[in-house]
Amino acid sequence: MSSFFDRSQSLLGAEEFNRLAAAKVAVVGVGGVGGWCAEALVRTGLGRILIIDDDIVDPSNVNRQAPATALTLGRVKVEAMKERLLSINPDCEVEARNERYTGGFPFDGCDVVVDAIDSVDCKAELILSVTSSCSSLISSMGAAFRTDPTKVTVSRFEKVEGDGLAKALRGRFKRLGRFPEKKFFCVWSTQPLCRAPHKDECKGSSMVVTATFGMCLAFQAVNLITGKCVDGKNKI
Repeated sequence: MSSFFDRSQSLLGAEEFNRLAAAKVAVVGVGGVGGWCAEALVRTGLGRILIIDDDIVDPSNVNRQAPATALTLGRVKVEAMKERLLSINPDCEVEARNERYTGGFPFDGCDVVVDAIDSVDCKAELILSVTSSCSSLISSMGAAFRTDPTKVTVSRFEKVEGDGLAKALRGRFKRLGRFPEKKFFCVWSTQPLCRAPHKDECKGSSMVVTATFGMCLAFQAVNLITGKCVDGKNKI
C-alpha cells in the first residue's frame, strides 16, 4: 500500500508523513463539506479516522456530497462514507458512528477534530467541548448561497466576518455565558451571500464551494498534525 502515498510523502517529507499516518482525526458531519474533508485526509495518508453523522443519504445530497450516489440513496450516510474511504485505503482504520452530536462526546486519542455541523446549538457544544480538551479544532462556517470557490479562506474564528453562522455562534456563546477556551481555525467565505434565502427554503449550495471548504479543512488538519502550522501561518 505504500505506493499509494509516495506523492504525499514526497510532498510532506518522511517524518511529517509518518506523523499523519499515525494520527487520528474525527470528522463530525460528513455532508457536503465534511465528506470531502474525510476523503482528502484518507487519500493523503491519514492512518485513523472517526466519522460521525446521523443522516441518511437523500437524493438532494447528490449534487455536493461525497457519500451520495445513485447507488447509496437511502443508506446510512456514515456507512456509505466508511465504505468509500475503505475502498480508497483498506488499511485505514475507519470508525463510523451513526449518531447526532449533542455534546459530551469523548474524542479520546483524536489529534484533530473537524467540525462540519450545520446546527448552531450542536456546533456550539462541539466547539466548547473540543477547545477545552487537548485536541485541536477546525470549524467550517457557512457554505450555502455562495458560488465562488476562490473566496474560501482559513483564519482564526475571531477574524471571520460577514458569516451568518459565525454570528449565530457568537450569540449562542453569549447566551450560554460560555466561550471557547482556546483559539481555533475556521474555514469560511469572504463572498457575500449570492442572494438572501427565503424563509423555509432549502439551502442552495454547490459542490465547487462545499468541496473547497472540505479541502481547506483537510489542508489545515494536515498542517496541524505535521507541525507545519505555527501561529496561524500556513507553511505548506
